[in-house]
Amino acid sequence: MKTLQICLLLILSGQLVFAQQTTTSDRYTPELLWKLGRVSDIQVSPDNKTILYGVSWYNLAENKGNRDLYSMEVSGGNSVKVTTFKGSEVNGIFRPDGKKIAFLSAESGSMQIWEANPDGSVPVQISNTGSDVTGFSYSPNMKYMLYTQRVKLDKTANDIYPDLPKANARIEDDLMYRHWDSWSDFSYSHIFVASYADGKVEKGKDIMHDQRFESPMAPWGGMEQINWSPQSDKIAYTCKKLVGIEYSKSTNSEVYVYNLLTGNEINVSKGISGYDQDPVFSPDGKKLVWRSMARDGFEADKDRIMFYDFNTGKYTDYSEKFDQNANNFTWTADGNSIYFLSPIHGTVQIYSLSTGTKEIRQITKGPWDYLSIALAGKDIVTSKQSMTSPTEIFKIDASGNETQLSFTNKEILKDIKSAKVEERWMTTTDNKKMLTWVIYPPDFDPNKKYPTLLFCEGGPQSMVSQFFSYRWNFQMMAANDYIIVAPNRRGLPGFGQEWNDQISGDYGGQNMKDYLTSIDEMAKEPFVDKDRLGSVGASYGGFSVLWLAGHHEKRFKAFISHCGMFNLEDQYLTTEEMWFVNWDLGGPYWKKGNPKVDHSYANSPHKFVDKWDTPIMIIEGENDFRIPYTQGMAAYNAAKLLGVPARYLHFPEESHWVLRPQNSVLWQREFFRFLDEYLKK
Repeated sequence: MKTLQICLLLILSGQLVFAQQTTTSDRYTPELLWKLGRVSDIQVSPDNKTILYGVSWYNLAENKGNRDLYSMEVSGGNSVKVTTFKGSEVNGIFRPDGKKIAFLSAESGSMQIWEANPDGSVPVQISNTGSDVTGFSYSPNMKYMLYTQRVKLDKTANDIYPDLPKANARIEDDLMYRHWDSWSDFSYSHIFVASYADGKVEKGKDIMHDQRFESPMAPWGGMEQINWSPQSDKIAYTCKKLVGIEYSKSTNSEVYVYNLLTGNEINVSKGISGYDQDPVFSPDGKKLVWRSMARDGFEADKDRIMFYDFNTGKYTDYSEKFDQNANNFTWTADGNSIYFLSPIHGTVQIYSLSTGTKEIRQITKGPWDYLSIALAGKDIVTSKQSMTSPTEIFKIDASGNETQLSFTNKEILKDIKSAKVEERWMTTTDNKKMLTWVIYPPDFDPNKKYPTLLFCEGGPQSMVSQFFSYRWNFQMMAANDYIIVAPNRRGLPGFGQEWNDQISGDYGGQNMKDYLTSIDEMAKEPFVDKDRLGSVGASYGGFSVLWLAGHHEKRFKAFISHCGMFNLEDQYLTTEEMWFVNWDLGGPYWKKGNPKVDHSYANSPHKFVDKWDTPIMIIEGENDFRIPYTQGMAAYNAAKLLGVPARYLHFPEESHWVLRPQNSVLWQREFFRFLDEYLKK
């Protein structure tokens, strides 16, 4: 039996203190999830012998986390912690000569670049840029360092009225004044290039001087969007050179190549209208590969493999006959092949592309999500996870043999029982085959009847893959004696572009029929209690729950919607990325007579609340700007006014996600308290 320490918050004499309560469990608990180390950002040394990576650990009592760097041999062996600063170390990489490692740390007050010996000894700060560095990389010849930093270019209200220094207001004349979870801070992420010598970074030159554009792009971009040429004379970077309302309506990012010798740059993706990002030079520097979407405004279009030839000045799609997404490109040393990741049938696998023949070959198989690719000679070093296992590091040799290298959470999980995950293919109402994952409780007994949850995926174009979530965790749900039904309904990648595209303009349509197909099929099983079914989901999954609440015809006994769209007309005018609602809903609700628009807004969940009759829980984060929290508040208020049993859980500091440890534990406790109340009593 695994002993777990549960931190109970007590209020004594007006002060907050933590008491320890010891319990025993051989199943997943909310507290256990926050004991797990989270592995990320794998780097291989230039001599192909050593792996550098990060592990984030969290302290539930202190309500915060810390990330340290670790190293281990590619051949296997013990993992060694190489950084011990008080704060987190991020962006850990090897110097091109392999004699040093470098990373970002705020040890000196601001986030700056540090170097240390490969074993972590003799750490030295090598940059002093005046403000936080957000990312960096060495030039291959080690003469330069590029780094990213925010540059203030716009005026605040206090700048406009300096005689009102205590005024607290925003003055806006355009859109994109807030994005995902933060308000614009009147600054932009720019790329700087600095001389590097003798372990010191000189003052950098802003290669985007005075441009009101960003690289990397918010909110998800990192250093994968910026890369050096092998000759150290060029930098390829991703940028969407649009502002305000035009930025909010378009996904048209471009790949630019900046020449250090001339100061000029070219747009190598000119003529492509959708997302273009993550450029990587070939080993000889003569070609560039990046992932590219074709349709401007469609953020879930097929990610293609786009090549640019510097000799001809032309780009070519190398994945015309490959009906899947491609990302995380890694060249082999000889330039003859590229490895990449691609989603397929509820998993993410590693593929290879022959740059000569354009032949694409699947390298890995199995119920896993591979998350990264790094090469160590002929070996692939990768990280992967599944619904039963958090992320660890593995090596795949030239013969295809796979070996686990890291065992970060082995001791923590050694006595924990895992839920069984089953793959089922179901026939939909339009006679298509749909993959549905079914997750069973530990100690599952087919002679018993279990309450069962329909899991509704978000996105909407996000595959129900073999992810290991730290909130929507299927092991957690199963550990509480629920069966989980998780269908890859219409509108998800990994099943061809037609399957992925179908959902746009059809909210409340075929994908909802797919949901009902999956739960109706499982309800036929003798071990599923058809009188104790629930439906849960976040984002588009939250919308799905709210829509099902008005259409389920007594199937479900409880609903939980997290950050779901409730009133699509209001959503259109309060979200920030206008390209999303323009594409998926067809445009603004006032465009009457447009079939896509009419169908979309006719299926807004708020129009069916008169049919609500089932207990519902609504969860919101106040800093969610993608789907503003007022959507959930309106749904909750409607339920209460209708006399429907309802609960509202509001997090003032969270966004579209719940990221703080104690908030996350509270989320889990309330999630199961509500479900147990209506599905187990």
